[in-house]
Amino acid sequence: MKAALYRRTGGPEVLEWSDIETPEAGPGEVRVRVRAAGVQPIDCAVRAGFVPGWLKTGLPGIPGNEFAGVVDQSRADGFAAGDEVLGFGFGRSAAEFVVVPAAQVTAKPAAMPWEVAGGFSAAAQTAHIALELLAPKPGETILVHGAAGAVGGVAVQLARRAKARVVGTASAANHDYLRSLGVEPAEYGEGLGDRLRALLPDGADLVLDGAGGEALDLSLELCADRTRILTLVDHGRAAGLGVRTTENLRSAARLAELAALYVAGELRFPIRRSVPMWTAAEAHREVETGHGRGKVVLVA
Repeated sequence: MKAALYRRTGGPEVLEWSDIETPEAGPGEVRVRVRAAGVQPIDCAVRAGFVPGWLKTGLPGIPGNEFAGVVDQSRADGFAAGDEVLGFGFGRSAAEFVVVPAAQVTAKPAAMPWEVAGGFSAAAQTAHIALELLAPKPGETILVHGAAGAVGGVAVQLARRAKARVVGTASAANHDYLRSLGVEPAEYGEGLGDRLRALLPDGADLVLDGAGGEALDLSLELCADRTRILTLVDHGRAAGLGVRTTENLRSAARLAELAALYVAGELRFPIRRSVPMWTAAEAHREVETGHGRGKVVLVA
């Protein structure tokens, strides 16, 4: 099969569309012909040489932790060749085929476009898990850094469903979008602290940090209870600061629940850009800018 390989770690230029042995499904697994695969910041970090504890990979590596496609080989109950699915893995999704345990896929709703399905799993589940851990209550105020990104965009919608007040940081170009989701926006850049203090004179009850650095520093000032601050990106500082990180609680059941919300029109999931899978390096470059609304997706 063809895959977006990296034979050495480094910048986006190390990605190449090249041949690698097609994997075979083992007991309890399905093989999926990939129609679309999302690109996450963690994919870029792993390609650059970062190896998180949950990812065991060698070289050549294939990035990608989420996908949608058609089952073409099944050795698991409940799935057969021809089934349309979306799911998640631990690397290796940016390829013509991916093999995962059947417990990591769920049926793709017919009303969900392929590019949405391919980029949905990681962002939607990460946001859902983070909000589950932070547990906003009606009337509480949550500050979300990176509110217009793929994870942040889902998180603010889930927080509003929980009847929380949401303040979100984003570039000015995304403020109207955030307002349409019921979010009070604050612009990134110089003076962010002053703008947040004006919006949050009594501070925030909880914080979801999707930016790190200065944003996390401001969060410590604005939220007194550090156990109610969760960072998605600044993992190296989290333990020392006493703030939380997400846990690996992804599941097919969680994914199916979120996909149902999307189909019901209760969860918006914009696609920033979809590009051919063989141009994965271009997609990684865009994601590494750290800006933009919604998800970047590779399509077959």
